[in-house]
Amino acid sequence: MDIKLSQCFIAVDDHDKALAFYQDVLGLEVRNDVRFDGMRWVTVGAPSQPDVEIVLEPPLADPNASPADKKAMAELLAKGLLRGVIFRTDDCDATFERIRAAGGEVLQEPIDQPYGVRDCAFRDPAGTMLRFSQPRRQ
Repeated sequence: MDIKLSQCFIAVDDHDKALAFYQDVLGLEVRNDVRFDGMRWVTVGAPSQPDVEIVLEPPLADPNASPADKKAMAELLAKGLLRGVIFRTDDCDATFERIRAAGGEVLQEPIDQPYGVRDCAFRDPAGTMLRFSQPRRQ
């Protein structure tokens, strides 16, 4: 049996701001941008990983969710409390400088972690934490 990751989700509160960040700052390509029934299905991905997509979606995309639940999720997103993703990079320091120069909100400057990586962290425009990890060279 062969199981592979196909899609993962990142909550966003504004697709246009998210696309400006993920496409223009991080260099991901837009794979889909489809509107239907008042929703928008947007996926991005790294050119080097054509079989993996990141879905940029509202924090609670369930049309049956109550207004109170939608409000609670939006508040969690605004606080940066929803889970993020970890990107792999071959040069953590250069990635950090590129994102910082583009105005990315820095959470952590590059640091060698005790678990074998050098990484840094930013928030995307919606507040989601993104880490950029480089395996330490031996």
